[in-house]
Amino acid sequence: MTTLAILTAAGSGSRLGRDLPKALVDLEGFPLVLHAARRLAASGVVDSLVVTAPDGLVGVMTDLLAGDPHIRIPVQVTDGGPTRQASVAAGLALARPGDDVVLVHDAARPLVPSDLVQRVVGAVRSGHGAVVPGLPVTDTVKQVRPDGDAELVTGTPDRSMLRAVQTPQGFAHDLLVRAHRTGAGRAVAEHLAATDDAGLVEALGEPVHMVAGDAAAFKITTERDLWLASLVLQETNA
Repeated sequence: MTTLAILTAAGSGSRLGRDLPKALVDLEGFPLVLHAARRLAASGVVDSLVVTAPDGLVGVMTDLLAGDPHIRIPVQVTDGGPTRQASVAAGLALARPGDDVVLVHDAARPLVPSDLVQRVVGAVRSGHGAVVPGLPVTDTVKQVRPDGDAELVTGTPDRSMLRAVQTPQGFAHDLLVRAHRTGAGRAVAEHLAATDDAGLVEALGEPVHMVAGDAAAFKITTERDLWLASLVLQETNA
């Protein structure tokens, strides 16, 4: 019984405004994908790693990860797909016999703490087929619909029941395979906004459980996020 982590790093990162894929953007001397891979490997609960690379960059990422002394678990790099779902499916196809737990993590969350990774894997191994980390929503959230040149507020959800979801998300291997084979098609057919793998599991009608997330696992989307991540690392290493 082993745990495979799929690290999605094939996105363009267009919102970051750089001329290279987001996963290769530098953060305090190392690309985001290397930070994320190191932290997954350091968790002690990940046995192997598959990284999905942007088109034409499999060799670059292979050299980057294979030569890193901090990553002491087997690493494979494969071409990502045109969508996040396709990239995860490509990584899932490389699962080894015995990989009964699969984590899916975004390279855009480079500072994920080890205890968060451990918490997700532990929850899957305790019997929950799909587990996501999340943080309470602190802002008031409004539901809206288009209304001319503005938007009309149609409701105010109870924020005490809302969570902002992070990665890594953890799954029983067979459930994730089934979700990608049947849930993805169903999500598209029903026009569901399946922006994560948990959404595909939900589309199957299967339960998804949540564990506590961590503020350090924030996502790099803008230059401000990158600045904040740099500050966090500088304070950590001070």
